[in-house]
Amino acid sequence: MTVMTESTSYTLLEAFEKLASTAPETVRLEFINGRIEEKRVPDGDHDEIIRWLQKRCMQHRTDAWLYGERGLKVEAYRKGRARPDGVLAPEGHFAGDGEWSDPDGVLMTVEVTSYDRDTDRRDRIEKHTAYATAGIPVYLLVDRDAGAVIVHTNPDPKSGCYLDIHRAPFGEQVVITEPVGITLDTDVLKAYVR
Repeated sequence: MTVMTESTSYTLLEAFEKLASTAPETVRLEFINGRIEEKRVPDGDHDEIIRWLQKRCMQHRTDAWLYGERGLKVEAYRKGRARPDGVLAPEGHFAGDGEWSDPDGVLMTVEVTSYDRDTDRRDRIEKHTAYATAGIPVYLLVDRDAGAVIVHTNPDPKSGCYLDIHRAPFGEQVVITEPVGITLDTDVLKAYVR
C-alpha cells in the first residue's frame, strides 16, 4: 500500500500537468479521483449537442459563454483536474488563466456521455462528485445512453453530492434554475443518439 503525502500529491499533479500540456491534440487527459484518465475525443453528435447548448446559452445568457473543454481545478476532490465538455461562466472570466482554472465563479459544468466503457464511472459518478465538491452550482449531464437530461443543483461540498437532481427524458422542457436561469426544449437531442 502506498501512502501519499501532501507533497507527493502535488508532485503527481505537477507530473500530470506536464504530461497533459505535451499530449497531442487527439488526446485529452484528466486527473480525476487520483488517476490519469484519457477523455474520449467527441463524435459529431456530441459536438452538435455542445453547439446546440452554446446557442441556447448565447440566446438567454448574453453576459456569459459556454466554454468548451476548459480545464478546471477540482482540487478538493483528490487534487483533480477536469475538462468538462462545457463550462458556463461570465464572459471574460478565464482571461489571463493558464490551461487550468479555479472553479470559483463558474455557473455550470456540462458533460455529454460518450459511447465508451468509462462513461458511467467518469460522467455519472466521479465528475458529479468532483463538481459538487468544488461547489459548482449546476452540473448538467446530457446522458445519451439514457435519453435524458439530468440537472444537478444545490451542491454540498462537504458530502460531494448535489442535493437536488432533476431527470427529464429527451423531448421534455428542462428548467435550469439560477444562477443559470434558462429553459431548454430537449426534443432536438433525440436526433443525436444512437
